[in-house]
Amino acid sequence: MAKKAVAKKAVAKKSVATKAPAEKPADEPVAGDATPRGPAVADRPGDHWDRKVAKGLAFLRRRLAGDYEVDEFGFDPDLTDAVFHPLVRLLYRDWFRTEVSGVEHVPAEGAGLVVGNHSGTVALDALVLSTALHDRHPARRYLRLLGADLVFRMPVVSEIARKTGGTVACNPDAERLLGNGELVGVFPEGFKGVGKLYADRYKLQRFGRGGFVSAALRTGTPIVPVAIVGGEEIYPMLADIKPLARLLKLPYFPVTPTFPWLGPLGMVPLPSKWLIEFCPPIPTAHLQDSADDPLVVFNLADQVRETIQQTLHRLLERRPDPFGP
Repeated sequence: MAKKAVAKKAVAKKSVATKAPAEKPADEPVAGDATPRGPAVADRPGDHWDRKVAKGLAFLRRRLAGDYEVDEFGFDPDLTDAVFHPLVRLLYRDWFRTEVSGVEHVPAEGAGLVVGNHSGTVALDALVLSTALHDRHPARRYLRLLGADLVFRMPVVSEIARKTGGTVACNPDAERLLGNGELVGVFPEGFKGVGKLYADRYKLQRFGRGGFVSAALRTGTPIVPVAIVGGEEIYPMLADIKPLARLLKLPYFPVTPTFPWLGPLGMVPLPSKWLIEFCPPIPTAHLQDSADDPLVVFNLADQVRETIQQTLHRLLERRPDPFGP
């Protein structure tokens, strides 16, 4: 009897030893294999839209429950990520085929003042710049845009501007944002840059009195010049009807190849090729005590302006055809 029991145990051990090991899931890496493995089952065609619907419903639940934050300036990151950026992304990525370079010059953390050229009859360059920077920057930073008073006097536009991080272009607000370590965007040409004729394209206008430089100096913030090519061709401004502009209390009333001739269709931007290049930052910490010195402010503003202008010339050489691939 003892011998039979021993024999049965041996058979049992043998059967356990020869049993095939359990298979690992398809997406679990094998030891020593560095090749990444995808999910066991590929996404079906409808899965992409299912995820979009689920994401949209989650957004609505957050809005209805009030589960989102708004800062002291009215900036709503949840709304910006869910609505604003996806809409502008279609423009800058698919319609304008935008190429972005030099994003490594934008600070990964802490304050920074991004200064760009303005153009385009309608200031789409500010929207494209803020979305492209957020998408391409490793830290996914938000660009807090400074806008003209007119923007914040328009009922619907002002709300959108506030919700997406904008504020009035004045030194106190700029210094508060920079003091909080934010990335601030400014276009010193203002309406002079946006409303210039197509014949003057890519010729930088005067940078005002250099208020943006004073804000940077007082906070010791580096200035990052950025050149934007492509905005001048979206609504080529052939003429400005000044009497009509005064009647409507607008800075200009544009006449383009498509507006006002085509009515609402004239508001569709032409699909120009865009290039955006961030230039190396200009430090200001060593000049903090000279924030009220007009000569220092003027020289620094002129340095920023010249940097942008030279970069525009170089980018235009890279893009001989405004509507090319």
